[in-house]
Amino acid sequence: MKIAVIGAGYAGLSAAYDLARSGHDVVIYESTDRPGGLAVGFKEPNWDWSVEGYYHHWFASDEHMLGLIEELGFSEKVRFPRPYTVMMHKGKWYPFDSIPQALMYPGLGWGINKIRFGLVGLYLRLTNNWQAMEKTTVDAWMRKWAGNKVYETMWEPMMKGKFGPHYKDVNMAWMWARMHARTSRLGTYVGGFQAFTDDMVGVLKDLGVEICLETPVKEITESLEVTFDSGKEKYDRVLVTTSPGLLSRMVPALPDSYQSGLKDLKSMGAVVLTLSISSQLSTQGYYWYNIPKEQGYPFLAVVEHTNYLSPEYFGGDHIIYCGDYRDSDHPYFEMSKEQILEEFLPPLKRINPDFDPSWVKKSWLYRTKYGQPVPEMNHSGRIPSIQTPIQGLYFASMSQVYPWDRGTNFAVEIGRRAAGMMMD
Repeated sequence: MKIAVIGAGYAGLSAAYDLARSGHDVVIYESTDRPGGLAVGFKEPNWDWSVEGYYHHWFASDEHMLGLIEELGFSEKVRFPRPYTVMMHKGKWYPFDSIPQALMYPGLGWGINKIRFGLVGLYLRLTNNWQAMEKTTVDAWMRKWAGNKVYETMWEPMMKGKFGPHYKDVNMAWMWARMHARTSRLGTYVGGFQAFTDDMVGVLKDLGVEICLETPVKEITESLEVTFDSGKEKYDRVLVTTSPGLLSRMVPALPDSYQSGLKDLKSMGAVVLTLSISSQLSTQGYYWYNIPKEQGYPFLAVVEHTNYLSPEYFGGDHIIYCGDYRDSDHPYFEMSKEQILEEFLPPLKRINPDFDPSWVKKSWLYRTKYGQPVPEMNHSGRIPSIQTPIQGLYFASMSQVYPWDRGTNFAVEIGRRAAGMMMD
């Protein structure tokens, strides 16, 4: 078959890999100048490794991603350095990257609260019955079983930070998936995620896959004719791996019932300011700062990448991410990088009083209005099918990996699942 894949993120690349290995002619169309999707990286001339535009890592439990890497023969390039995550309580930072450390978190108090926290965490690790949990919200379930004190101290700040005004709408199956599958061991790839993407692209090209960069698709017709600026091409199968909104605009021929399902899906945007600075921000070696919005910070997290990976990989520079999730109409999506810097830099002095804006050597701003799906109650009944109503047209996005959270692991899973359906 002659197959077009729209989008060179990990879902599209993984699907193309399986399709090409099965003997099909595959062309990938990507609107930007680099493959990698939200895991795309950039690199300064004095750096040996790239840095991701949106901070990424793998969990030790990411079987789909790590399995693909093993198939490709690149497992020896995967690394699992030891990171340190902390959370704030009364102006101080406390370790927060394991159940035992979380149990020692002073914000919980003592006695019954710690017991309830531990039992809830254990239950979510052991149970597989997520279907029952999507019938209620994180807010309601946690208040009932963990208690108000535990929920308001441990999980509510994260929910508010990640989902903003929608935090009370998120169903409990989403939280189950995070706690059930994730580990405190975080992995990366030698050279950065862009190095893995480039290695994978090399394999795809050896298999005969054509990758057309800077080629945005304008329209896909009911007859699977793909139109772009330079012309049009007809295909036997088309896989779209973009956002639901972009698919809706790209394929106006989709029936109203499928279109309305796409438009009903909610999501948050992501804003990430990356800084190259001259000195270490966290002299304690902390990697990930979970920051409750009530503390007055303009972002959800500060991630000191070079407390996870050596600054030697980046020419001695120290790399900092300041990241946040916001509704797509938030001012952050219209502000200039200079305005974002004015907003984001002053609070860094609360992490390190010695920090000064003069430390900043260079900065980068990455924004996407489709960064985090918002799964409401009974979300499983609202997920668009991978096989669309148009014969031969398929759709695979992070809005469909539910109950799992978005990330490269499940991008690989849904891309390969879609490829299997296309070949069946």
